[in-house]
Amino acid sequence: MTDQLEKARRFLALHRGEEPLLLPNPWDRGSAVLLASMGFHALATTSSGFAATLGRADGRVTRDEALEHAAWIVQATDLPVTADLEHGFADEPAGVAETVGLATAAGLAGCSVEDFTGDTDHPIYDAGLAAARVEAAAEAAHRGAVHLVLTARAENYLHGRPDLADTIARLQAYQEAGADVLYAPGLTDLDDIRRVVSSLDRPVNVLARPGVPAVAELAAVGVARISVGGGFAFAALGAVLEAAAELRDAGTYTYWERAAMGVKGAASAFTA
Repeated sequence: MTDQLEKARRFLALHRGEEPLLLPNPWDRGSAVLLASMGFHALATTSSGFAATLGRADGRVTRDEALEHAAWIVQATDLPVTADLEHGFADEPAGVAETVGLATAAGLAGCSVEDFTGDTDHPIYDAGLAAARVEAAAEAAHRGAVHLVLTARAENYLHGRPDLADTIARLQAYQEAGADVLYAPGLTDLDDIRRVVSSLDRPVNVLARPGVPAVAELAAVGVARISVGGGFAFAALGAVLEAAAELRDAGTYTYWERAAMGVKGAASAFTA
């Protein structure tokens, strides 16, 4: 408990640094160890990256599987770990609170809860219910000795609702509900990101994806944290597809030029 308490404190403090916290998302134990060896200060799980290791699409992992996976990542390194818990694996606030309580028991330093319903016809929770869900999650995250760092996510821009005013209003409500960090994945315009940051009194996370400004630009507008989601996991899968296509179609092995970098990194990071 003392170790987890310290990790949670350290994780929260990392959001108040002079530069944004760069938060990579490992998808298995090996990638967690490798990323930790590169000097990152914290890690985050990725729901889509983990689902891919099981041969599933994002959103097709159970709560028990997600929490077991998160615990494995926690055990892999000494770094603080925050978990992507999707929508909390529940619709009602009580169910979300239960999930967050289990996240604390898994040894995590933080977790995130989003307002995506999982229903493509009605993708975003009603604003009132969404805020109540965050309030229940925050109460569960902060009730014990460990102050689990709760990130509340407004998912409009990932689900066909590019409404900046509503996104900001939701994030403000989630701030009032007790979230420690706010996150609107899918934002790419620097002026929009600046407006979000300036509208809130909590650290803001940005998802690094195509079209997003560089780290230095995000830092200049006050972004506190930058994560990659499933980006690294799918970059790895992309490398596998390229290598496999080369072997199948050309019968050559130039993929070993990239593989040699992996061999070297693994040899340095992994213990015997």
